[in-house]
Amino acid sequence: MRPHHMQAAWHEVVAAGDMPAVQAPLPDKSTIICRTGLLALASGTGAWRVRDTMNRVASVLGVTIHVDISLLSIECTCIEGHESFSEVVSLATTGVNTHRIWLMENYLREVETLGREITVHGYHELLDLVEKSKPDYTPWQLGLASGFACGAFVFLLGGGPIEMFCATVGAGLGNFVRARMGRRKIGQYSGIACGVAVACVAYLVILMLLGMAVPGAMSHQAGYIGAMLFVIPGFPLITSGLDIAKLDMRSGIERLTFAVSVIVLATLVGWLVAEVVGLAPDDFQPLGLAPWLTTLLRLAMSFVGVFGFSVMFNSPVKMAATAGVIGMISNTLRLSLVELPTLLPGLGLSAGVPPEAAAFIGALCSGLLAAVLGLHTSFPRISLTVPSIVIMVPGLYMYRAIYYMCVFDTLNMMGWMIRAILIVAFLPVGLGVARSITDPRWRHTS
Repeated sequence: MRPHHMQAAWHEVVAAGDMPAVQAPLPDKSTIICRTGLLALASGTGAWRVRDTMNRVASVLGVTIHVDISLLSIECTCIEGHESFSEVVSLATTGVNTHRIWLMENYLREVETLGREITVHGYHELLDLVEKSKPDYTPWQLGLASGFACGAFVFLLGGGPIEMFCATVGAGLGNFVRARMGRRKIGQYSGIACGVAVACVAYLVILMLLGMAVPGAMSHQAGYIGAMLFVIPGFPLITSGLDIAKLDMRSGIERLTFAVSVIVLATLVGWLVAEVVGLAPDDFQPLGLAPWLTTLLRLAMSFVGVFGFSVMFNSPVKMAATAGVIGMISNTLRLSLVELPTLLPGLGLSAGVPPEAAAFIGALCSGLLAAVLGLHTSFPRISLTVPSIVIMVPGLYMYRAIYYMCVFDTLNMMGWMIRAILIVAFLPVGLGVARSITDPRWRHTS
């Protein structure tokens, strides 16, 4: 049976493969530019970065381009003198691969340095290295990373050791199943649904086993929400806001639609499993920790959470650790601002910073820290900033909004939904402000 999405034979469609690309016919130049954009798009980066990458390659080749970018396709018209050539390329599916974003940055630097001397086949050979790069992690490693990330997430939401342990096991097994299904080319939505179902059931099974040895363990059901947070599409959710901020409406709206559809599917499956097995999204029991200990543990758990999510995005270990340091500082700052009266009672404040404003400050802090660290590393900025704030995405709020919708509790549903929307909206705003402050190319329209 023929596949629904056939791969392009890039080396076979060129007309002048051994000619320097700057002297090649326009269709050959267009193929190089479009393939460059397609690989950047396949990595999950935002439309502005895809367009910027294509523009920079086109500049080396002496071509002017006009590009329209969606979630899965690129429509590009190349103009050289009195000649023009239009081309459409597309992906079979979407995903996130921060290591590939880094490889594309290295490719771009090489093109801007030596591009005028490279042949058409030479360009495609460089792009082959990117396209054929293997995932850095196996499904079981991805499961382990998501387990620790979600366990840390549960603590940051207010959970204790029992909830953290059960969520770690549940999320680990759930993401392992999703990753295995993805490697077998099974549809994303099927993988998400199966992964969430496995995570929720695994949480309950582990909790029941603990209940045989730990009195009162069954009262720690609230953490099952954390076991399914590995499916929250933080990368497209954040990049959709960045795209809209740059007026890339088509890409931004499609990314947002995709992210919302994943969230709705995951939360509906989580709710259905919870109804069948009798789980409920109760509040976490207070841990009673001293403020200084809470802050130290938040620093540690924020690092673990961001590191784990970065690994899930296929970040190399050093890149994931760098993002973890950024997230450790910015997320702890965000949580501390919300709980200022508790952490610093001497200030005499009656209330902390609203969660929405704290999310903006946390994202702004991530963006500024990434700019500073970017001076000392070659890591792409988006590969540091987005993973560092994914942990700020209010997955708990989103789940509770869908849960209350399913039980027809409209008032609670609207309250949780509005707060989730506001927090999610402020995250890309914070990153955008930081980018505007530190990157002249970002704040200019052309």
